[in-house]
Amino acid sequence: MVYKYFSITFLSLIFLLGCTQPRYSRTEFVLGTNCTITIFEDRKESVLVEQALINAFDRLREIDNLMSVNLPASDISRINASAGIEPVRVNKDVFNLITNSFICYFYSSGAFNPAIGPIVSLWDIDGSNPRVPLQQEIDAALPLTKFNDIEFDYDTYSIFLKKQGMSLDLGAIAKGYAADETAVILLNAGIKRAIIDLGGNVIVLGQNPRKKPWRVGIQDPNGQPGDYIRIINVTVDQYYTSIVTSGGYQRYFEQDGIRYHHIFSPADGYPVNNELLSVTIISPNSMYADAYSTAVFVLGYEKGLEMVNNMPLTEAVFVFKDGSVRTTNRVELITP
Repeated sequence: MVYKYFSITFLSLIFLLGCTQPRYSRTEFVLGTNCTITIFEDRKESVLVEQALINAFDRLREIDNLMSVNLPASDISRINASAGIEPVRVNKDVFNLITNSFICYFYSSGAFNPAIGPIVSLWDIDGSNPRVPLQQEIDAALPLTKFNDIEFDYDTYSIFLKKQGMSLDLGAIAKGYAADETAVILLNAGIKRAIIDLGGNVIVLGQNPRKKPWRVGIQDPNGQPGDYIRIINVTVDQYYTSIVTSGGYQRYFEQDGIRYHHIFSPADGYPVNNELLSVTIISPNSMYADAYSTAVFVLGYEKGLEMVNNMPLTEAVFVFKDGSVRTTNRVELITP
């Protein structure tokens, strides 16, 4: 049996800034991807801006060390290793993110499920041996993905997975949390205009340097890196706006001519197969945008649209398999 594995790491969102040049920019590999912070700042206090960049990346590394499933000493790995054995006391950041995940789980009727770890491990999409599991393997793993089998101790900041074999995977929400934390650091440093790009989880902060809406290109799921299917105008109403895209085109493998991607249905344990290629969520909160972009993709267009319409200050862009694009009411679409 021949497997082909593709890891598409290009950005889902491409910024169109015209001739404006950034004053400060820094890129580092953290959170499993290339993260870039670009600051448009005319102040003379360059030392303060550079320190803000240092502080921001220090915070990203701290979050990565706490939440990565690939680091054995992370809080998430310790929780998973102690599943069915004992509660694990964790950092407050981790506790707050998991409890917020609980909110997202219920709000999305389970479409967003950070307890999906056993299914993720079976398929090994991001690993060295991606495969289609046997049906009996999936049937055995699904009972281990029940978010109700997680216990929270708010007094000790402890998390307990009740059943052995359970595991958390915060890959669909942690980068959003990290983006929010980064934005707070920049705002507290007095930064007024910036782009935070954590590998496709994006925040635009303040006013575009050209004093126009930020123009953001939505990646064409069927195109090459840098091909965008539509452009959207993004205006920051208060402090910042987050733009997050989820899609089955980003990470996948192919077997017998069938593509199996990394976004799984919590209902049946298989990659989601519906009419959508990607979902972009636009929101003032990146953590929720991250989680709900996955949830809406899982739900499909009709149920996903209903969910988005019930969320305040949240908009969406849907890209369909037939190449069509639909949006919620307040999104301004521009054809490239």
